[in-house]
Amino acid sequence: MRKVFIAGCGYIGERIARSYQESGGDVTCMFRSTEHGSRLASAGFTTVVSALDDLASIPLLNLTDSILFYLVPPPGGGIADSRARNFIARIPETEKPAQIVYMSATSVYSGSGVVTEESPTVPDSAMGKRRLDAEAAFLEYGAAGGVPVVILRVSGIYGPGRLPVMQISQGQPLLNEEESSPSNRIHADDLAAVCIAAAEKGMDGEIFNVSDGHPSSMTSYFNACADALGLPRQRQVTMDEARQIMSPLMFSYVSQSRIVDNSRMRDRLHVKLRYPTLSEGLAASAPQITDQADIAENK
Repeated sequence: MRKVFIAGCGYIGERIARSYQESGGDVTCMFRSTEHGSRLASAGFTTVVSALDDLASIPLLNLTDSILFYLVPPPGGGIADSRARNFIARIPETEKPAQIVYMSATSVYSGSGVVTEESPTVPDSAMGKRRLDAEAAFLEYGAAGGVPVVILRVSGIYGPGRLPVMQISQGQPLLNEEESSPSNRIHADDLAAVCIAAAEKGMDGEIFNVSDGHPSSMTSYFNACADALGLPRQRQVTMDEARQIMSPLMFSYVSQSRIVDNSRMRDRLHVKLRYPTLSEGLAASAPQITDQADIAENK
């Protein structure tokens, strides 16, 4: 029976957990929400409820012979991922995992153009710096303890429950299509499959870019989501206007100009994506969201 420990067992982690459970795996899920923990415990998973911001409150973690999927996002602020480092500090020397798969992000890259796994990692954003710090923390831990580590640098995630319904419904402005640069994404179900493939086929120290390989602008993405949801498209503004009225986070997304090369993922992990294009992914995601949007509008 394969032992699996998923830290940050939320939107993607639960998909991974259920896949291993269906194949007879022994799955432990870790998260910070007691309510979420009760639901997964009732589904037959072993659960650990703990936040990672306070080292003293984290229980000792018995990961012996487990595949560790670490999916916890970094905290806000600073350039170090204290959560990842706190987690590592609570693994006893005698109870190390058999393997680690860390879900990082493409925000670790700098600049524009096509990025491969060999592209410079000098992040422009603080979040990218925190992601890079977590990568370093797990790679250092793995090298010191003889634990194989695989890094996944993931682009934007979408799927059921992860479409920008609120932004579209509120009519938040988009950047003009002519000025909008490429962005990258991956469907949640495909990302879960890539995580599992990385555990099965990835080698120690390997890094994989994760995307569907069909980049499109954020404006195109939001317009496609609006069309799939049956909602009006948002108005578009110039780059100068966007700089003034968009949140810093949203402006950082729309002003990026990066194409993520996923050829290593395809060639090494041999994952056949269920949703290789946005139109296919939205067709599988939008109906559930439309129901939720209709309910919200009728309250």
